[in-house]
Amino acid sequence: MKRAIAFSLMLAAVLLASAQTKKVSILGDSYSTFTGINPDGYAPFYPNDRNDVTKPEQTWWDLYIKAKGYQLEKNDSWGGTTICNTGYGRRDVSANSFTARIDRLGNPDIIFVFGGTNDAWANAPIGEYKYKKWESEDLKSYRPALAYLLKTIKKQYPKAKVYAILNSELKEDINESTRTVCKKCKVQLIELHDIEKQNGHPSIKGMESICQQLLESIK
Repeated sequence: MKRAIAFSLMLAAVLLASAQTKKVSILGDSYSTFTGINPDGYAPFYPNDRNDVTKPEQTWWDLYIKAKGYQLEKNDSWGGTTICNTGYGRRDVSANSFTARIDRLGNPDIIFVFGGTNDAWANAPIGEYKYKKWESEDLKSYRPALAYLLKTIKKQYPKAKVYAILNSELKEDINESTRTVCKKCKVQLIELHDIEKQNGHPSIKGMESICQQLLESIK
């Protein structure tokens, strides 16, 4: 009898732990890539000869997921991509921008949107704040594209908690625009600071710092 009760309690504990395991999806750029993890045809940065991150286990997202006991649902990260549909050289990148990949995140409980870096580096248009009735021209600029992205993600994944991550050392117009849009869309923004980088991308130490800042910011 005691053995049966003990087994039942153990089974209940396992089922409870399983029920509490959250699935995490990432919509990102090169900072969240790793060869073999992202979909075929995407452009990963990691591993890279000019950066000491050599294993997925050293990435910010793997560190965070394991620290929390979660599991990876989808990592839809594509190196060099912008949130808006204007890329480097003012090219039309509507085929692979963040806004083009919203429906590729699976069935997550948590979504991390980690972008804006390439919008800043590519000097993409900032545009005006716009929170509804977007047209294709609006999505060529950062502010309306970010609003469209966050609002659409929240609508498409109503059960998921959405977080935005903002890289350190970006232009202030990108920083302030991201703060404003996230506040309006009611999405928690984690602004990174003091991230060590090699070749413009987080090193092992930088990845660990990103993970730690997420753990401290998300309660």
